[in-house]
Amino acid sequence: MGRTSALVVSLAAAAALTATGFATSPAAGGDPATATARVAAGHWVNTWTSMPQLTEPGNMPPAPFTEPDKVFADSTVRQTVHVSVGGTRLRLRFSNAFGGAVLPVTAVSVALPADGRAGSGAVRAGSARRVTFDGRASTVVPVGAQAVSDPLDFRLRPGSNLTVTLYLADGQASDDITSHPGSRTTSYMVRGNHLDDADLSGAATAQHWYFLSGVEVFSKSGTAAAVVVGDSLTDGRGSTTDGNDRWPDQLLTRLRSHPGTSGVAVLNQAAGGNRVLNDGLGPNVLARLDRDVLAQSGVKWLILFEGINDIGTADPTEAAQRKTAADLIAAYDQIIVRAHAQGIPVYGATLTPIGGNTDYDDPNGCREAARQTVNRWIRTGGRFDAVLDFDRAVRDPRQPRKLQGKLDVGDHLHLNPAGYRVLADAVPARLFQKQPAPDFGPR
Repeated sequence: MGRTSALVVSLAAAAALTATGFATSPAAGGDPATATARVAAGHWVNTWTSMPQLTEPGNMPPAPFTEPDKVFADSTVRQTVHVSVGGTRLRLRFSNAFGGAVLPVTAVSVALPADGRAGSGAVRAGSARRVTFDGRASTVVPVGAQAVSDPLDFRLRPGSNLTVTLYLADGQASDDITSHPGSRTTSYMVRGNHLDDADLSGAATAQHWYFLSGVEVFSKSGTAAAVVVGDSLTDGRGSTTDGNDRWPDQLLTRLRSHPGTSGVAVLNQAAGGNRVLNDGLGPNVLARLDRDVLAQSGVKWLILFEGINDIGTADPTEAAQRKTAADLIAAYDQIIVRAHAQGIPVYGATLTPIGGNTDYDDPNGCREAARQTVNRWIRTGGRFDAVLDFDRAVRDPRQPRKLQGKLDVGDHLHLNPAGYRVLADAVPARLFQKQPAPDFGPR
């Protein structure tokens, strides 16, 4: 073969690999036209995400999985996640964003959980498949980086649960590890290599996800993702462990029931204690926007429901709260500008009531005044592409500073599953239907 012919073949193979995630080589009998057809037929879309965080001491794995400067040595970890949209191929993302050392992953498998249940330690017989990285069983994730697995033929149904099992022979040589503490989903861990065990139900458990930060599917071209950026109200504090009844989960269920929105993935990029302006539990929104929104696959919309922790942790004085409200509004505008630059519309949700909450509701009402200022701007500022009035949906009509009692989980800040259903129902499905491309020209 001449140099020119070889170059043409190499470029065709590279184009197929870049566009589809798997190579179709003419030299091996593949057809570039077939690769093009595959691109037209589908693309990669995140179907599940979790926001990576530095694990706090209280959320580290239980003994004996946490040792001095060593975590998960010779350990198997089994986790389940609730996917949004389905597909015929998947790949996984593992994050070492906050690790203090490289993360050596010895082996990974995926399977369907027994009975399809979230938080199950058992997998369905015959469903397990090994995951590879550049054709190898193992990978090493550098400090601050992530690893994406090879595409794997694996059929996932929309709205189903997926089991991911990891074995770490050497563990991670650091006390700093990456996780998502607010999983509200049971994970299992056991010493030794039990990757192929059908049932780990007798293992130690924790309600955290470790290292796993995303699942992507190769889905039809009309499939797209809506990312929700938020705090504990979106992360699901007050929801049911292993119940998948956070408000983004309930929104997904409703969108799936309508043909026009059945191909919308809902990605939860929230964390309890997170803030817009300053680091709290996890990086602030301005710092994590690129990683948690713009870098996700198939993103078409952004929902922003965050800011109450900024108000609640600022001093309860008029001056401090005026500054916080002004800074939040400026930050929202920055988020909108950055999302619009990528062609992503931003839907802003009003901040829900804090009246009666021990930590956030101050006697002089300074924080409530800031909340009202921010909500007024969200409603009338004209910068968001749509407004989701969560405040109006869940507040007590007789005491609008407070949540409705039947929706309050009990702390006068977070909602119960019924309250999260109300939030989900306050999001119009039409916002996610096919529409002409928005015009984000100079304002």
